[in-house]
Amino acid sequence: MNPQMKYKHTNIVARDWRVLAKFYEEVFGCVRVPPERHLSGEWLEKGTGVKSAEISGAHLRLPGCGEQGPTLEIFKYSRNETKPPSVANREGFAHIAFEVQDVERAMAQVLAHGGKKIGEVSTAMVEGVGKLTVVYVADPEGNIIELQRWD
Repeated sequence: MNPQMKYKHTNIVARDWRVLAKFYEEVFGCVRVPPERHLSGEWLEKGTGVKSAEISGAHLRLPGCGEQGPTLEIFKYSRNETKPPSVANREGFAHIAFEVQDVERAMAQVLAHGGKKIGEVSTAMVEGVGKLTVVYVADPEGNIIELQRWD
């Protein structure tokens, strides 16, 4: 392990960053880390490779990771590019996962806050690890979330 490296955040580019941030705060207990970001300039254009880049958004502290843990960064560009609907087996980053106490209850929370059901709740014994209960859902903008419980 390189002691000079530290995982920092995962970014979601949102259609409406405020609505999506509120979803993750209400459903998963993520906590907003001030300040809100409103960024632009040549440095951002050069760093992202996006001409005339302007972004706004916030970082959300992930549950169970402590004060210095990684965050979920939810930003909106002044001009977003659209993407095809998310599917679990598309190459590239596929989903984020939250360990929950009750998978059915967590799924109900996601649905009550505008999310969507992708799969069915399923249980399996994973040799050498234990019993896994899991389901895939999507946030209100279609990003896939795995809900899991290990017994």
